[in-house]
Amino acid sequence: MKYRHELKHEITTADMIAIRQRLRAVAQADTHAIDGKYLIRSLYFDTPEDKALVEKQAGVSRRQKFRIRYYNGNRSVIHLEKKCKVGDLGTKISANLTDTQAQSIVGGDIEWMQHSDNELIKELYSKMTADRLKPRVIVDYTREPFIYAPGNVRVTLDYNIRTGLNNTDFLNTECVTIPAAMGVCIMEVKWDEFLPEIIRDAVQLPHARVGSFSKYEACRQPRIEHGYGEY
Repeated sequence: MKYRHELKHEITTADMIAIRQRLRAVAQADTHAIDGKYLIRSLYFDTPEDKALVEKQAGVSRRQKFRIRYYNGNRSVIHLEKKCKVGDLGTKISANLTDTQAQSIVGGDIEWMQHSDNELIKELYSKMTADRLKPRVIVDYTREPFIYAPGNVRVTLDYNIRTGLNNTDFLNTECVTIPAAMGVCIMEVKWDEFLPEIIRDAVQLPHARVGSFSKYEACRQPRIEHGYGEY
């Protein structure tokens, strides 16, 4: 597994608008984006003891999370992902799922997984049986992604974060979600060996600090005290 540098900042709406303009001048939009953005729906897994949530809140350096994800309401392409973190480094392992397979996992019909040819699917089966990992929360948000080839840089701007609370019917595109982090925007910067100065300058904010905001945590424990709106 190849780990990449990952830095995350919680920023204001005004910050996001300024950074968006800078990035449009120096970076390329992700080719998968529609009008520069796409909608992400994820279903996160955790144990009955909330191991992933507790480790995140405790600042455990080495941790991992499982999730199932699709984009723009398109259920024809569904990804099973394991996100691994070691300090400020991260990597992601993924496998494709059919609509039927994803629905089976969500519904608890998992015996077929142990016979899969895919190691990640078998690993999730092991976690679901041994550690009692199960679907916990739907996480929806809008993402604006930018790419800069030197350094293999990817900058994402995430907002309109919403939660399904106790509803895990994430394949239902009509599933009702509610705001989970009102007014919060997240900028995430990922790169390989080096971060080019042109990108460093584009994302620089004098008052912003590297943070550890977690969309999963926010959707398990929604923050609703701020104003809200589409950007």
